[in-house]
Amino acid sequence: MKGIKRPIASLAAAPEQRLAVLALLAGALIWGVIWYPYRLLRDGGIDGIAASTLTYGLAFALGRLFFRRQVGRWPLSWPLLWLALSAAGCNLGYVLATLNGEVVRVLLLFYLAPLWTVLLSRLLLDERLTRAGVGVIALSLLGAAIMLWHVPTGLPLPQGLADWLGLLAGFSFALFNVLSRRAADLPITIKAMAAFAGVTLTGVVLLLAGVGSLRLPGEPSLWLLLALLGGVLVVANVVVQFGLARVAANRAIVIMLTEIGFAALAAWLLADEALAPRDWLGGALIVAASLFSASMEGAADERRRAAT
Repeated sequence: MKGIKRPIASLAAAPEQRLAVLALLAGALIWGVIWYPYRLLRDGGIDGIAASTLTYGLAFALGRLFFRRQVGRWPLSWPLLWLALSAAGCNLGYVLATLNGEVVRVLLLFYLAPLWTVLLSRLLLDERLTRAGVGVIALSLLGAAIMLWHVPTGLPLPQGLADWLGLLAGFSFALFNVLSRRAADLPITIKAMAAFAGVTLTGVVLLLAGVGSLRLPGEPSLWLLLALLGGVLVVANVVVQFGLARVAANRAIVIMLTEIGFAALAAWLLADEALAPRDWLGGALIVAASLFSASMEGAADERRRAAT
């Protein structure tokens, strides 16, 4: 009977697996093109920090409405504070980088996250640095060096504000993921709300400190775009978390890498952007490091399953 039940359960799970994969692809599509509405807002006179503060503030308000039962049960804590700050660095950094630089280049630098993840996991989670981890570090660093090589100085240096912000966003993304693993007892919805709050409050502090412009939109169409973006942020978070909960981590990383393809196509069609061959070569090595990192995740999952 066991041999019969297992295939039946597998067949029953197949539609949910397909739906989870589609959810991750939808999330990758959203994050791959979300820079464009922010550029429209910028062209309408809305500063990137102000736009992020307003959209994430609305996402927080909607999250309070939809997740009010879960949110009310969890008091403030240091893990939530650090999650909020790392999410602020990630999301504000990504938006501002794509407003100031080439989208795909920013995204490829963002995907140096596996490099930071390996290092942060060693520091914060006391995970042993394996040969595979060294391989991820080496591939990531080589890709970054090729992309960031500055001919006049002969050094791999970020070439402008967008590069620095892309690197900051990727580091903050890795930090958020490592801290999220460390705070495994916190529900996903609570972590999402911490992320929304972190971006909103950091944006408010920056605006009050004079970083960015406090100008609000005057046209109803811009207010509508801000509202739509706030709703999309909530939906994107729910959709991606649905997929991540049902797809193995190593497979999910590979699926989410399609974000680079979506961003490249959107940047070419909507912003007439194209990368130099050197950027594509460095980017290919960074993507390879991400795939290598995915195989490490898969091996770790197998070991955990075997141990239980």
